[in-house]
Amino acid sequence: MKNLSGLNRENQLDKLSKTQYDVLVIGGGITGAGIAFDAITRGMKTALVEMQDFAAGTSSRSTKLVHGGLRYLKQLEIKEVADLGKERAIVYENGPHVTTPEWMLLPFYEKGTFGKFTTSIGLKVYDFLARVKKEERRKILSKEETILKEPLIKTDGLLGGGYYVEYRTDDARLTIEVIKAANEHGADIVNYAKVEKLLYDESGKIIGAIIKDMCSGNEYTIYANIIINATGPWVDELRLMDHSKEGKHLQLSKGVHLVFDQSKFPLKQSVYFDAPDGRMIFAIPRAGKTYVGTTDTFYDGEIQYPKPMQGDIDYLLACIHYMFPTLNLLMNDIESSWAGLRPLIYEDGKKPSEISRKDEIWVSNSGLITIAGGKLTGYRKMAETTVNLIAKELSKSNPNHYKPSKTKTLPISGGDLGGSEKFHAFINDQKEKSKFLGITEDEVERLAAFYGSNIDDVYPFIEKDSSLPPTIYAQLMYAIHYEMTIKPIDFFIRRTGWLYFNFHEVEKWKFNVMEIMAKIYKWNDNQIEDYEKELNEAIKVAGFKV
Repeated sequence: MKNLSGLNRENQLDKLSKTQYDVLVIGGGITGAGIAFDAITRGMKTALVEMQDFAAGTSSRSTKLVHGGLRYLKQLEIKEVADLGKERAIVYENGPHVTTPEWMLLPFYEKGTFGKFTTSIGLKVYDFLARVKKEERRKILSKEETILKEPLIKTDGLLGGGYYVEYRTDDARLTIEVIKAANEHGADIVNYAKVEKLLYDESGKIIGAIIKDMCSGNEYTIYANIIINATGPWVDELRLMDHSKEGKHLQLSKGVHLVFDQSKFPLKQSVYFDAPDGRMIFAIPRAGKTYVGTTDTFYDGEIQYPKPMQGDIDYLLACIHYMFPTLNLLMNDIESSWAGLRPLIYEDGKKPSEISRKDEIWVSNSGLITIAGGKLTGYRKMAETTVNLIAKELSKSNPNHYKPSKTKTLPISGGDLGGSEKFHAFINDQKEKSKFLGITEDEVERLAAFYGSNIDDVYPFIEKDSSLPPTIYAQLMYAIHYEMTIKPIDFFIRRTGWLYFNFHEVEKWKFNVMEIMAKIYKWNDNQIEDYEKELNEAIKVAGFKV
């Protein structure tokens, strides 16, 4: 049985309570996942606990881009652009199955924020700072070329467009693959395990935590030499538990995205455009859909389940009408949506969009290490910096702990393909297997592109006598046995992204998935009722059903 199997959680929890760890990471988003991966590959005995599902917070609710930070160039944050550009390339090389180059159109207009000269110079500087590959360097398009790329954009006052590459990702899948990579290298990892209490020695040094299994209600004690608070929007709550919330603190900002079917919003080219209020908005085609975002407003509501509000919807619809005036999209045209929280570090007097996305590390008097702020793109470098600090501390008692980070050239789970250049050849090789599997070449291509080098662990689950289509059944079984999928909501949101980009399939297959999972996990009637209610509530929020 695999360590990250949902059927192995009790064994993992039991092991957590019987092991002395070097590092305990609290938080299973991209930041915590990156830290666990970096620490375990340096030889540190590592554990990670997450109170919800992996990536259930900010790490499944972003704009889903591993981007080089072009907007920071506008704010003259030169080092930020350079660092993010380099990290973007590393993320792509180490996991080409979850990251895809995406050409982006940046139209410029008379009296707009960007003119032809500033766009040309800005993108050229961006290419240099981000070390963009030759074949992906910026181009400046004429008005006619810009319209040809995307006929839906506003033509009044249009002068031309910049054309440059960003990288599209599935943020939750990226997080899951980093989690799996840490586990494959020996880290002990469990989801739905909430920290109830922090533990200290006689001198007041933090030495562990009591965690509660949110599925069974059982409690376990974990001991570690170093405790990392990587809980994203919840970092201040853990600092309160540690009695160390003082000085700098978080300011949460909410970002909302709307999803439309291509029949309603037939966008063929990703566009990064100026909103009427001067903010920058993305419109991105993906898998037969178009999604648009994001808002950026201060948020002080409930953290676990942020929701799009009417004002958010109205704002994004107004942005769409402004840039794509021939479309007459209404609220009824929205197929799904999501809202996420950015854990920004508070800066007095600044608007959300003006606050830096830089990460910071805080160490409390007890020794609790908190990592706050940061971006999806920079997760690996953030982890390296954090683990450097850990290694320095641990090396005081064991010099062998101070080893350099390996993650710059280490593939994440599913990324063991020999680099991005070999990805397409890998996909083509997999197509040959369709005749033996009894599914189409297109289905094989989709699965191989989704799971990368892990695809051979998915194929054995393909069955034709299930109540689900063969490929969906295989994905569900793989998610349970290899990705610690505990609830239906885990599968439909974090393991597949279907709640956002395949909404109708969720409604079509939810009862079949529920039935299969209930049988595997031996759920009682109360559990079935709770999980069904949770999924239906998520469907309601994502689909604006009132």
